[in-house]
Amino acid sequence: MTDIRVDCRGEVCPIPLVEVRKAARRALPGDVIEVLGTHPASKEEIPMAVDALKLKLLSVEGHRDDWVIRIQV
Repeated sequence: MTDIRVDCRGEVCPIPLVEVRKAARRALPGDVIEVLGTHPASKEEIPMAVDALKLKLLSVEGHRDDWVIRIQV
């Protein structure tokens, strides 16, 4: 189940990371954030930020330039 969807397809750094942080701020404990993206660097940066933000990385799926990341707050 997804509580918040962040569609960053077509966006490049730092926009996807900024959008994930904004979503995390408005999420409630236990909410799942689904991030859709196409920027390869963001696919690497977002999981690192999840760790730094003390959130739970649920999954990273897809290819280098078409991916979905699920995060639990």
